Amino acid sequence: MAEYGQHPSSVLTLKSAHDFDATIARLKAALAKAGADIFADVDQREAAETAGLSLRRTRLILFGNPKAGTPVMAANPHAAVELPLRMVIWEDNEGHTRLDYRDVSQTLGPLYGIDTEVLVPLQRVVGLLQAAVQ
Repeated sequence: MAEYGQHPSSVLTLKSAHDFDATIARLKAALAKAGADIFADVDQREAAETAGLSLRRTRLILFGNPKAGTPVMAANPHAAVELPLRMVIWEDNEGHTRLDYRDVSQTLGPLYGIDTEVLVPLQRVVGLLQAAVQ
């Protein structure tokens, strides 16, 4: 993935076994089944085009579940900058669909001092996303 630039170790990049549209549909269905809300679905390619620029197919989805996120924000209000959760679905130069997700369970503890037990619900997100793109 070096050809696409560096990223923090907390950002996981998954390759989807499905095309772009099917990947988004599968992710949304998996989130809904898990009880997560989708707060926003931003077509970043479309936004770029309105500014006269070009961008590969790229969608930013903000999602979460207040039952998981509220205890984090109650423990440390600064941690709210990491919530809701977000993922980016994008198409690489070969036409494969990729998913980037910042695993906040890796960052909320060390950066915000959130206790491990509060992060347990957020630790499940990685597995949910992995299953959706297989």
